[in-house]
Amino acid sequence: MKRSSFFITTALLLIAGTTISSCNGKPTAVPTAFADVTDSAYIFPDYRDVTVPPNIAPLNFMVLDSLSDAFVADVEGIVCGASADGKIDIDSTAWRKLLSDQRGKSFKISVYVHRSQGWVRHPAFNINVARENVDPYVTYRLIEPGYEVYQQLGIYQRDLTNFDVKTVYENHRDINPSEGHCINCHKFQDHNAQRMYLHVRENHKGTVFVDGTDAHKIMIKHDSILASGAYGNWHPRLPFVAYSTNRTAQVFHYNSPSKIEVYDGSSDLLLYDVEHNEVRHIIRTTDHFETFPCWSADGTRLYYCDAHLPKFSFTDSNFEANLVLRYDSLFYDIYSMPFDTVSHTFGQPRLEVDASSLQLSASEPVASPDGRFLLYSLARYGQFHLYHKDADLWIKNIESGEVYPLAATNSTEGEGYSSWSSNSHWIVFSSRRDDGDYTRSYIAYIDDEGRGHKPFMLPQRDPEFNLLLLKSFNVPEFSYNAVSISQAEMEHAIRFTEADMAAYKGHVAKSAEAQP
Repeated sequence: MKRSSFFITTALLLIAGTTISSCNGKPTAVPTAFADVTDSAYIFPDYRDVTVPPNIAPLNFMVLDSLSDAFVADVEGIVCGASADGKIDIDSTAWRKLLSDQRGKSFKISVYVHRSQGWVRHPAFNINVARENVDPYVTYRLIEPGYEVYQQLGIYQRDLTNFDVKTVYENHRDINPSEGHCINCHKFQDHNAQRMYLHVRENHKGTVFVDGTDAHKIMIKHDSILASGAYGNWHPRLPFVAYSTNRTAQVFHYNSPSKIEVYDGSSDLLLYDVEHNEVRHIIRTTDHFETFPCWSADGTRLYYCDAHLPKFSFTDSNFEANLVLRYDSLFYDIYSMPFDTVSHTFGQPRLEVDASSLQLSASEPVASPDGRFLLYSLARYGQFHLYHKDADLWIKNIESGEVYPLAATNSTEGEGYSSWSSNSHWIVFSSRRDDGDYTRSYIAYIDDEGRGHKPFMLPQRDPEFNLLLLKSFNVPEFSYNAVSISQAEMEHAIRFTEADMAAYKGHVAKSAEAQP
């Protein structure tokens, strides 16, 4: 802050009759003279009345008020001051003690702003502290929301208990057309970041599997397979990954708030055996689009999305053009198949979420680790719901069969790409709720009844970070431990090793109950 502004602010505080002091222009005490107003303070991120875990980093925020030149926040006795930038930086040691003391309770934050007529106090708002911790790490991808550019992106792991960020891999140290490659679809086995995979497209293509600090690249490719494994999910205990194999395309709207539609021209399901580097078909069809597989908590069922297309002519040479014209007629349901963990065979499919009968579409199912809930997104059509403004998060209670929206968690913009914490009480997901264009990571509490609470944005040391960063947060994944492989080791595996070709073994056998 400029020296002249410092003296002006100090003079105003003295005139207001307060006992406030300042350090570098920032007030450090609560005003003793102020006027109460009825309107809430406009803060970013919006942390009013959110529910947080007791091990989360400080919820630093900024007060957006152009009429004020100094700010104070009373965080249940922790006094935080800000000068003209309005940024409230909460002491981390005091914050940790506060959350520990308030576990299972709530506390208040009062915001004071200094205007030309003196100090004003806005109504206090609550922060609710859950009893349950959140997994301490979340891993995500940062990418420009331009849909076509993928040569400058990275995957990062954030420690949620503080503001530390580890780079897992970046592909934009230099821009070279011969080196351009997309990195996506990172997944952990049972929330264990020591066992993960990472998919690479274009140059250096393949899938990198990581076990501790050991990384190796494989390639899933065969005449019978549409494309390499795309959207996958680790079996919780066995060395298997269920994949969808997709021929994906995208088209752009010229007059729609959704901007873009991503669709499959065809898709099937695969089972990849990590130990033996073998791949088999689980389902291979022409009149069904199967995608987004995920395992149940105990690994005895495989959930997946399925769009049935009996009205399309699959021999028509203009099939894809017709598909594009009828993009809003693609409705996905969620099915599941039993899986025998001894014989490694699948049974008959069972309908889990009947969205198509309502002219709706379900996508991206993820099962809670306690086996009670199935979280998914629901929208008017299609499967890439984050591009759809009407996409909301829904839950199916697996025990009762009840389906319902997470009303307090959803917004008027698109939500998707969800992940459960290992204790089944927190979800992290991507949302466009802030501006409709950039996705940011939000964390929401799920209570014992499976109801969602108001989510909070991933906290940053500088609360302006999410406004200044011109990147979208994508595919956030919880883990209870940190990735141990270094960025250099990951780069070596991706850029300087040849992929081992997975052996294609036909179809996975069906169990007796699946036989006609």
